[in-house]
Amino acid sequence: MGGGWLARAPASLRLALGSPVSRGRGYRLPSTDPRVTAEKHVDEERYYQLYPGHIPTSPLQKALLAAGSAFMALYNPYRHDMVAVLGETTGSLALQSLRDRMRQDPEGFQILQERPRIRLSTLDVNGLRGLPDGTFGREYVRFLNDNRVSPDTRMPAKFVDDEELAYVIQRYREVHDLMHTLLSMPTNMLGEVAVKWFEAVQTGLPMCILGAVFGPVRLNARKLQILTTKLIPWAVQSGRNASCVLNFYYENRWEQTVESLREEIGILPPPTI
Repeated sequence: MGGGWLARAPASLRLALGSPVSRGRGYRLPSTDPRVTAEKHVDEERYYQLYPGHIPTSPLQKALLAAGSAFMALYNPYRHDMVAVLGETTGSLALQSLRDRMRQDPEGFQILQERPRIRLSTLDVNGLRGLPDGTFGREYVRFLNDNRVSPDTRMPAKFVDDEELAYVIQRYREVHDLMHTLLSMPTNMLGEVAVKWFEAVQTGLPMCILGAVFGPVRLNARKLQILTTKLIPWAVQSGRNASCVLNFYYENRWEQTVESLREEIGILPPPTI
């Protein structure tokens, strides 16, 4: 069998999985013969690119991508590319709900209109580093430095078949590290699972629910006890109590203290572990 099934798969699915598309079959220059166009460009007629980087996929292709990415994400939770694919191929209903909540909130609606991005190119890192200790901007930069992470590692959306929903999931990804900062959780497995429980309650994204439920299997007994007795109850209660975290224009709140921003959002003080 080998890669035979992939060679016979539709061109859009091979492209989605990172497999080269043969120049000799399927992706030739458009023909002037209308019969050839009708026969060989069915995908192009049914699916088209909605935003830069978008990869149009059919429901069947999305199901295949969801199954494959779920397996790989469970096997290796640090495969962020697979986690991203899983989120996009399974999160349509949750993303619509999040988008509606943003539209109904003045600050969330402003975010949808202005489309801010959290990247090194949009951040004044030195300015944030110079803010007083305890401010949101200073603690966010400290989190990035301590955990050796960068906002530029967040993958762009590819498989979401709606331009506005693609931005919603992009925004979710880019505020993920801000959630770590507000929740005072590191990027180790214990911290990631705790954040996933909070995000699962907040967003309803199947990818977050899957990570929250199956993430603990990699923890040892001591950390599992901490998770179940302290972190999960706190994360779930905070997620239920908090306003929608996508409705906050964090770029305008760098000088606000972490404590006051937590209170405004409705996040409970983190437990001591």
